[in-house]
Amino acid sequence: MINEKLKCNVCFRGCTLSEGETGACLARVCKGNNIISKSFGYITSLALDPIEKKPLNRFYPGSMILSVGSYGCNLKCPFCQNVSISLADGRTVPDTEYLLPEALCGIAVNLKDRGNIGVAYTYNEPLVGYEYVRDTAKLVHEAGMKNIVVTNGSVNTWVLDEIEPYIDAFNIDLKCFNEDYYKKVLKGDFKTTKDFIERALSFAHVELTTLIIPEENDSEDEMRKLSSWVRKLEVRYDKKIPLHISRFFPRSEYKDRQPTTVESIIKLAELARKKLEYVYEGNI
Repeated sequence: MINEKLKCNVCFRGCTLSEGETGACLARVCKGNNIISKSFGYITSLALDPIEKKPLNRFYPGSMILSVGSYGCNLKCPFCQNVSISLADGRTVPDTEYLLPEALCGIAVNLKDRGNIGVAYTYNEPLVGYEYVRDTAKLVHEAGMKNIVVTNGSVNTWVLDEIEPYIDAFNIDLKCFNEDYYKKVLKGDFKTTKDFIERALSFAHVELTTLIIPEENDSEDEMRKLSSWVRKLEVRYDKKIPLHISRFFPRSEYKDRQPTTVESIIKLAELARKKLEYVYEGNI
């Protein structure tokens, strides 16, 4: 017998779904008494990138990484730079290619001679389809290569239990340091992201990225609070946490906005360096 409603526990949203219904992330579906990934293996983006593009500046610098993306995301950022796949549901993506974990791992291995060290799960929110990340990352590790997750950090920490043995590094978006902004603008949950960052720090290399939106999260006071919190984590986990402060360019619902000024990025980076050793200006 199929239940009328099932609750998804992958993220803070806790979507309650009927048979055949898709969650808010657009990548999980209720099917036969289970909520499963509907995006498993459906690839929208595949590229060999410098690892610094993830961005990761303190993890195997100078190397290359095979970047892979699917579709779907559980946040609704109005400035999303990959909106064509992050807010797609499998019916609206322009093109996909189905790649089993074994096939993707094989591509990664074949690219070793071009400097590839592994796979980065990125572009959309990879952890709404954590099963594909887990199954592929296991094979990649068995092949002696590295795994990186680029994420908004907005899933529940039990998901990290599933992938912990195989993930070597994260870049996590800390989109602001304001609970109301997370809830009202991003449709997210600030505490979930902070908890995720702390859990990731317990077993992997972590770098953080904050995209600076003019007149939204660009105040000096907010950067002081953000960098102070990150510094406390450095002390608690006895490791350095690089912070990338990135420049916004008009995208998605914010097409009519002005880009962040270079001066603003430099000023906020200098402020963050009063607390943190590794601070990088991005997109300037």
